[in-house]
Amino acid sequence: MEYALEAVKRGTCAVGIKGTDCVVLGCERRSTLKLQDPRITPSKISQIDTHVVLSFAGLNADSRILIEKARVEAQSHRLTLEDPVSIDYLTRYIAGIQQKYTQSGGVRPFGVSTLIAGFDPNDSVPKLYQTEPSGIYSAWSAQAIGRNSKTVREFLEKNYSKEEPPATEQEAVKLTVKSLLEVVQTGAKNIEITIVKPTSQVVSLTSEEIGKYVDEIEAEKQQELGKKKKGER
Repeated sequence: MEYALEAVKRGTCAVGIKGTDCVVLGCERRSTLKLQDPRITPSKISQIDTHVVLSFAGLNADSRILIEKARVEAQSHRLTLEDPVSIDYLTRYIAGIQQKYTQSGGVRPFGVSTLIAGFDPNDSVPKLYQTEPSGIYSAWSAQAIGRNSKTVREFLEKNYSKEEPPATEQEAVKLTVKSLLEVVQTGAKNIEITIVKPTSQVVSLTSEEIGKYVDEIEAEKQQELGKKKKGER
């Protein structure tokens, strides 16, 4: 179990933030090697169903198995009950699998923590859950997992208000990018962002779109520095 938690701590950082009418998942992407094909490199944010996305921190190979199981369960739920799976049900299912692997003989725990985001069918309330290798799951307004997650969580605690979540999609994305820039040194090319909106709208931002947010944040930082210098004079 300790090794599984250690694997999560070493995994690249992932952040989830609830807005008023959207959920944003962002994560740090490992930089691709010079000769690697970036199109084939798997994304750290996966779509489980039309209305649910999942991001993870930890071992990529373990996450693939969990994601595959979650997708099969989501489809079988649709087939059996003729209804899309609820976010709460899917979280409990994933946490249940993680827990089962902590007590079965001949297997090891999944070295993965997940962030699950989305909207329940016919509902406009954003949902964000976290699961841990031990099988514990919890609901959050904003959360960070993986490497340097403590730094990002402290940033979110200062800048995110539960009472007044980001009012627009742009504000939520900007806060997500800002929080990731606390730990990602290489800027937009190593950041992935996916937005989930009601009625099964899932949008992944391109590097160019993320770059615009990064430039805007950098410009704001420079302005603040300029103001500080003027104040000191």
